[in-house]
Amino acid sequence: MPGKLRKPKFETSSQIPIDRIYGPDEAAKFPFTRGIYEEMYRARLWTMRQYAGFGSAAESNKRYKYLLASGTTGLSVAFDLPTQIGYDSDHPMAEGEVGKVGVPIDSLEDFDILFDGIELAKISTSMTINATASILLALYVAKAKKQGADLKKLSGTVQNDILKEYAARGTYIYPPQASMRIVTDIFSWCASELPSWNTISISGYHIREAGATAAEEIAFTLANGIAYVQAAIDAGLAVDDFAPRLSFFFNAHINFFEEIAKFRAARSLWAKLMKERFGAKKPESLKLRFHTQTAGSTLTAQQIENNIVRTTIEAMSAVLGGTQSLHTNGKDEALALPTEESARTALRTQQIIAYESGVADTVDPMAGSYYVEYLTSQLESRSTALIGKIDALGGSVKAIEASFLQDKIAESAYEFQKKVETKEEIVVGVNEFVESGIAESPTLKIDPSLERDQIARVRALRAKRDESKVRSALSDVERSCSDGSNLMPRILTAVESFATLGEIADAMRKVFGEF
Repeated sequence: MPGKLRKPKFETSSQIPIDRIYGPDEAAKFPFTRGIYEEMYRARLWTMRQYAGFGSAAESNKRYKYLLASGTTGLSVAFDLPTQIGYDSDHPMAEGEVGKVGVPIDSLEDFDILFDGIELAKISTSMTINATASILLALYVAKAKKQGADLKKLSGTVQNDILKEYAARGTYIYPPQASMRIVTDIFSWCASELPSWNTISISGYHIREAGATAAEEIAFTLANGIAYVQAAIDAGLAVDDFAPRLSFFFNAHINFFEEIAKFRAARSLWAKLMKERFGAKKPESLKLRFHTQTAGSTLTAQQIENNIVRTTIEAMSAVLGGTQSLHTNGKDEALALPTEESARTALRTQQIIAYESGVADTVDPMAGSYYVEYLTSQLESRSTALIGKIDALGGSVKAIEASFLQDKIAESAYEFQKKVETKEEIVVGVNEFVESGIAESPTLKIDPSLERDQIARVRALRAKRDESKVRSALSDVERSCSDGSNLMPRILTAVESFATLGEIADAMRKVFGEF
């Protein structure tokens, strides 16, 4: 991991010296259970990446600049639902949803506003987008080109994980096979054009949010990873050419030690899968690099201050588990998008863990814990068994089509909720230690005029752009969908001609259909 030591020397507040590692020196060694870098956070802290986006591109730009000024070290963009499922803001399906759960993006014009005053060459950006990932990535590249950035050095992540949408979340557009083709087109194009870009963030987060257990989160996420790797190989890509740019996205849930063990088990299992199943040779191909977000599903609308404690516990488990990047939820997110004050407290939580707690001063603080080692072993074996069942069904795509993943998630969610109802599981402030009459905290409200302004802006864009250039670019996108050529160059040309997101998605719908 690059960078100088964060401190001149490492010691406790009582001046007890802290060694780099304790026990066998197994950090950065296959199967990477103890971490993927030799120095871990002693050399460089994880990226503190606060997820944000709401209202309009201009409002979101203000929040990004606020977070960067407050110490965020990476951006994470939330998109609204119309953007996620390929509709422009003036489409009838978008009514009432524009800017509500993320930023609305219709065209390159919106990206110009979203990243105004932010140099993309100097910041790492994560975009949580799946069905329209190819379009949003093209918009990001187009904006970076306008800024004069070196695309070879552009860093960030596009989620691009469509399989978990079918299994757990629902923001898909096209049938699975067409969607997988788009994913592998992104892999191939980025390998040559954006070599420092993470081409996918294979996500267990939404699987866990839907109700999966820790073992199921590992198994279903890695099974989806297997499907993506196999699809890329089937498309003619060499595993060591694309595997180093794969990344993952996990949930940090509330059971502290199980979560630490989950991250360790996932790292070990992925390394073995890549080496033994796919014959990957490069060490970087074997390393499971992951972003973590604290659990939204554990946040409660009751006694929301308790959520700060929950988020702190969850964030600490991610750090002790060796995450490369982290988002901490705001205390009010069970009610609304976080206010500026809540976002600041969430970021400060990470900073206190990083700079005050001491947990980042040695490579693997949990090394040698009999309990953590036991849980790690149990989770790896249970996850392996689940992957075996998915393999027997023909892999993730077939398992999703057979509803195996969905049924397992629903069953686990139901079992947990039954335990809450019977108080076998205690949720403080919800089924025990309940209080009434607690004053409500102010929540973020989205100004309804922002939707009207966004609709007016996209309509004005269509009226002033070169329509013949747009039509030609969209025809090329359709042609690429049909002839099997890589979609990314055609989509990039389309966004640079100011074709809208919805128009590009519709061009693809004409050929691929909808699921």
